[in-house]
Amino acid sequence: MLTTSGNGSIDRQRCIELLLGVQIGRIAWRAADGIHILPVTYIWYQETVVFRTSPYGVLSELVHEADVAFEIDHVDERTRSGWSVVVRGRARATAEPEELRRLWRLDDPVPWAAGTRNLFIQITPSQITGRRVGPDPLPES
Repeated sequence: MLTTSGNGSIDRQRCIELLLGVQIGRIAWRAADGIHILPVTYIWYQETVVFRTSPYGVLSELVHEADVAFEIDHVDERTRSGWSVVVRGRARATAEPEELRRLWRLDDPVPWAAGTRNLFIQITPSQITGRRVGPDPLPES
């Protein structure tokens, strides 16, 4: 089912379905040394984006609340079509013991990067938007 308007925007519910169907996204934020955009493996969990990172890498700056943008997308170069979903919101480290216990019980997000990745970061959305380009419809939910 195609869930776009005439301008190519994707409705919120379909954006969430797409967030549930993808494992890799990119997070963008203003770090101490400038703007960064990095890929992360993630899950959509209780209306938030959750990923694990190292407590010593650049993403660990998000232990302090920060405004972020998170994007997933799909591009088909052959048909010149695709879609993207952007989540804008606040990122913060998860420190509440009971919430950490729940997160550790989940199968995902399993980071692809090597090393210890035991810092959970959650993005609470303030806005979720999506856009489709090209002639092909979105994948079925």
